[in-house]
Amino acid sequence: MHKPHGKHINLALQGGGAHGAFTWGVLDALLEDGRLSFEGLSGTSAGSMNAVVMLDGLLEGGPERAREKLHAFWLAVSTAGSPFSTMGENAKTLLSGRPFFPDSWPVADWMRMWDSWISATTQGAHYNPLRDLLANQVDFDRLRACPDTKLFLAATDVNTGNVRVFGTPEIDVEVVLASACLPYLYPAIEIDRHHYWDGGYMGNPVLFPFFYETKTQDILLVHVNPIVRKDVPDQPHEVMERLNEITFNASLLREMRAIAFVQKLIAEDWLKPEYRDRLKYIYLHAIRADRPLGDLSSSTKLVTDWSFLTMLKERGRQEAKLWLRKHFDDVGRNGTVDIQNEYLRGQEV
Repeated sequence: MHKPHGKHINLALQGGGAHGAFTWGVLDALLEDGRLSFEGLSGTSAGSMNAVVMLDGLLEGGPERAREKLHAFWLAVSTAGSPFSTMGENAKTLLSGRPFFPDSWPVADWMRMWDSWISATTQGAHYNPLRDLLANQVDFDRLRACPDTKLFLAATDVNTGNVRVFGTPEIDVEVVLASACLPYLYPAIEIDRHHYWDGGYMGNPVLFPFFYETKTQDILLVHVNPIVRKDVPDQPHEVMERLNEITFNASLLREMRAIAFVQKLIAEDWLKPEYRDRLKYIYLHAIRADRPLGDLSSSTKLVTDWSFLTMLKERGRQEAKLWLRKHFDDVGRNGTVDIQNEYLRGQEV
């Protein structure tokens, strides 16, 4: 088993469909560099898949094996194709990035696409190609026995609307599928009589487990959903795409506010002495998606063409290399993100 060395850090990996290949590139560059070890991995949706595949590779044969397994996983995703690949011309229009709503009545096209989804799920008896793909790629028994790195995978409880965080001893194929279960693509995943949808609705990704269950103060957050857009959408498909981004960033921004509040309590010495040891100051770092993925529409999250995925990977590698050059020395010393100005602009903490 691979023994971790170097500086310790927690990784928080956002979900975002095929845009998770950007995170693949980030991880590939971090593994290639080799100076960071991961105490905790938090993932949602595609972030969960990247997390389990990478960790399984580290356990099997170290950083190089992890890089190989990530490559094999994303190649298999491309080979399997998009979940919309058999769902008609409306879905293909969505994948292309062209307006999903034509000049005719938009509800009609939406209903035709929804009917295709119903047919796919009933005929497939809850078939999800990712189930076999993950089972073939990842040794979940090995993951659950991992002594060095903690996993935290988020899913959304359909009945309560709360986030459910699955820890290392609970991780299996169904948990990863639950974390990535978009309700307009797949039926809810049932685990222990509870039903789950994609974790992105309530935790994309969750950060709070790091506060209580890991020792390191450093968190590197890898985005795949742009937070800031300069233009105001005015076309129906553009509005829907921006709503998608806002929805899948909302829970993260709430956690940012909580982190900023705790940092203020500690920095300004507002805590009573008996409570100071219960909270830790977080050194937050981030690889943002605003610039490297800002030219892509949300609809391309469903594109699994290999040339597209490898393009995203290369963008991720470049962003990770830039981050390492600028901020590696800050790890363990201080954060490199100004939460107030970069995430909470216009809000007082």
